[in-house]
Amino acid sequence: MIETAAPAATASAPATYAQRIAFVCEMASRLHSYGTTAQRLEGAVVALSQQLGLDCEPWSNPTGLILSFNDPGKPLGATDTTRVIRLAPGENDLHKLSEADRIAEAVAAGRMSIAQGHTALRSLDRAPSRRWQVMQVLAFGLASGGVAGLWRLPWLDIGTAALIGVLIGTLALPLDRRPALKEASEAIYALVAGSVAILVANFVAPLNLNTVIIASLVVLLPGMTLTNAVNELTSQHLVSGTARLAGAMATVMKLTVGSVIAVTLAQLFGLYPEVRALRPQPEWVEWVALVATAYAFAVLFRAHRRDYPWVMAAAITGYLISRYAGQAWGSPVGIFLSALVMTACGNAFARWANRPGALIRVPGIIMLVPGSASLRGLMTLVQQQDVGVGQSALLTVTNIVMALVAGLLFGNLVVPARKNL
Repeated sequence: MIETAAPAATASAPATYAQRIAFVCEMASRLHSYGTTAQRLEGAVVALSQQLGLDCEPWSNPTGLILSFNDPGKPLGATDTTRVIRLAPGENDLHKLSEADRIAEAVAAGRMSIAQGHTALRSLDRAPSRRWQVMQVLAFGLASGGVAGLWRLPWLDIGTAALIGVLIGTLALPLDRRPALKEASEAIYALVAGSVAILVANFVAPLNLNTVIIASLVVLLPGMTLTNAVNELTSQHLVSGTARLAGAMATVMKLTVGSVIAVTLAQLFGLYPEVRALRPQPEWVEWVALVATAYAFAVLFRAHRRDYPWVMAAAITGYLISRYAGQAWGSPVGIFLSALVMTACGNAFARWANRPGALIRVPGIIMLVPGSASLRGLMTLVQQQDVGVGQSALLTVTNIVMALVAGLLFGNLVVPARKNL
């Protein structure tokens, strides 16, 4: 977000102590809501506070913030102020993250007053339009069908996954506005996905059943959360990393519970779906699916339309590096190289364009994260009651996460970050 340079005097200095604190708290809350990890959020908050003439000790976790402030120009302890902010876990919003970064830099540089900065931040809270909601729903379906295409599933499997994705996207709009239902939303979505897939497999034609269910739930998989959790743990943000890891595992469990309930209900009604293992598609289907999936994630990450080329190029590049390097040297090496290159490219983009590197970094690794592997392993473990299968799945997820985190760490060494976001 803010360059980690020495603090500079700004035109916003005449603002009162309370106004400066309020602005930093507002900015920190928004960065948290836009999916920023603990180490990057805390670095951004410290840098912004220094440029506004404040000392700040931030503490971030997935469900809140604690910010302790003091005025370095006053006697020690005379101006100590602490803010405790309770927040829901954040979701990636690349457009609002980029705008918040621009506003913070404008205020810190004196091009915008703190009052103007507050107004600009509040303008980001416009209610989503009907067109935006329709685009989100369609992107759910496009991402699910695209991932099924990347796995070269038969056309019926691709169509079924896309249909389920649209149904889940449609259900997400009302469920997200109902707190009583939101806690169980992942289980509900998985129940819907499993039920539709079972009905198709029974009354239309056999499916790659578990694979179709996983592809249809791809937007909900906590692979990015799991990766961020381990990244925070390696950065010594132990409380935040542990909490985020527990949240990711809870999401996988709820998705598994929903899909298992669907299978159990089907058996109670005498439905036993025919399952096949078939991936017959030619290579061109994978290329088309790759472009479609990259576009879907650009929409789902809520990037601005002008940033779609950057986001899509990052997603495609990350996938291709992982695919071809994995074929040559093994999957873990491919994932490591992809994460390293995309992290370095994100830092280089931040230096060149003076914008958040997350615009490149996040979409660049989204198709590498281990969400599908973790869900597949737990589903197979529950269905087959085989501990060996669970151990194999855990090892696969561990290898993916280790390769990803190693790539993120070494990518920051290859091209050091000048911006925290």
